[in-house]
Amino acid sequence: MAFDFLVDPANRPLWQSSLKRVEDVEPARPVVGQTWVDVTAPGIRPRMETTVLDRARTWTETGRWRGITAELTLGFEPDGGGCRVSAQAQVRGAVLGGVVTLLAPYVVASDLKKAAAILSERAVGQ
Repeated sequence: MAFDFLVDPANRPLWQSSLKRVEDVEPARPVVGQTWVDVTAPGIRPRMETTVLDRARTWTETGRWRGITAELTLGFEPDGGGCRVSAQAQVRGAVLGGVVTLLAPYVVASDLKKAAAILSERAVGQ
């Protein structure tokens, strides 16, 4: 349930704090090579692509915008009746890329906590 929710670009604005919406999702279902545009609150519009999709194990997206490349990998491991999600993020090409990479785990952790709360509510409702 967590994997399907987190890897679907249509769900991203629900849990990712910096996103206003996503646009131009092609194809509609998550597969390697799926692309979309993140429309962020600060106005940055990176072109995103799913580069790894190993269902219920690993998912990676790569985003590119004006010479900056950002990569996010989510790992999924069974944990009791649910799963544990791990995240790795890296930003390259920006003058502040290293600083952004250092701050990314805190932002991603906050976003994943929000996603967990949404998924918990949905699980209770089933």
